[in-house]
Amino acid sequence: MRYLHTMVRVHDLDESLDFYCNKLGLVESHRMDSEAGRFTLVYLHAPQDAELAKKTHAPLLELTYNWDTEDYQGGRNFGHLAFEVDNIYETCQKLMDAGVVINRPPRDGHMAFIRSPDMISIELLQKGAPLAPAEPWLSMENTGIW
Repeated sequence: MRYLHTMVRVHDLDESLDFYCNKLGLVESHRMDSEAGRFTLVYLHAPQDAELAKKTHAPLLELTYNWDTEDYQGGRNFGHLAFEVDNIYETCQKLMDAGVVINRPPRDGHMAFIRSPDMISIELLQKGAPLAPAEPWLSMENTGIW
């Protein structure tokens, strides 16, 4: 498993970039705009992580700016921790066997979500290309929220 990023939602992207970059000293690694999803993702890294971030896209802070306004209550502005795993199906099975609920199963062979005992969302991403869709994951429904 490899740590990838932590995601936080922000109300004002310019203000947040001023804080994280100009004041805290983080550096923008890359960004993505989604017209369909109506959001912008901006990935930041610490200056000493520049080479690693360039090479592996980790470790990063992901700022998620939703174009439509929302009042984030109850910690909703904190999004998730993300980890890359060698085999998402094996990882999810091991977690299920240990009593962890798979809130968003890896139906696509690429992404799953679980929650910590403190309800922190954790995203699991398949290393490399997605695995071929397979049961029981393919037909497994979402459980709760992530």
